[in-house]
Amino acid sequence: MWDGASSGPSDVVPRQPIDVQSYERRSRQGPCFVCQTIAGHPDYPGHIVWTDDRAVAFLARYNTLLGHTLVAPRAHREHVTADFGLDEYLSLQRLVYRVGEAVRQELPTERLYVMSLGSQSGNRHVHWHVAPLPPGVPYQEQQFAAFSFERGVVALPDDDLADLARRLQTRIERQQEE
Repeated sequence: MWDGASSGPSDVVPRQPIDVQSYERRSRQGPCFVCQTIAGHPDYPGHIVWTDDRAVAFLARYNTLLGHTLVAPRAHREHVTADFGLDEYLSLQRLVYRVGEAVRQELPTERLYVMSLGSQSGNRHVHWHVAPLPPGVPYQEQQFAAFSFERGVVALPDDDLADLARRLQTRIERQQEE
């Protein structure tokens, strides 16, 4: 995936601008996007990659890297470590690992980024970002710059995103069989 820069990969993924102010307002004042996605609320669509009774993984709605997936506990939790017992936390990290491996195997990936963002000011529900940096991205556009909304977000048809989510789910299911 790349945004069309001549120094990037040839497989260009279309992008669209994002209204950053609306995104921030919704993140800070709206209902919990993770809870709403899990509940299937139509204003919070999500392409589910994995779900079970404790956790969910879904493609990020405002992703700057194709395959950017969020992993979250189903229960609304706000602190990355304090709201979990060790076993529950490690169970979530196993899912982060499995999602990461599925993403890495499905999409060209030079580096897999894994991080937890959000705060008490916005996007409070704990979630981990699992995002593949494709090969060929110039260094100055890697790391945190890869998550910048400046170049817009991935703009693929819903059917393509649903297909990617199914492929990732299949890869995760295969891991369980091993």
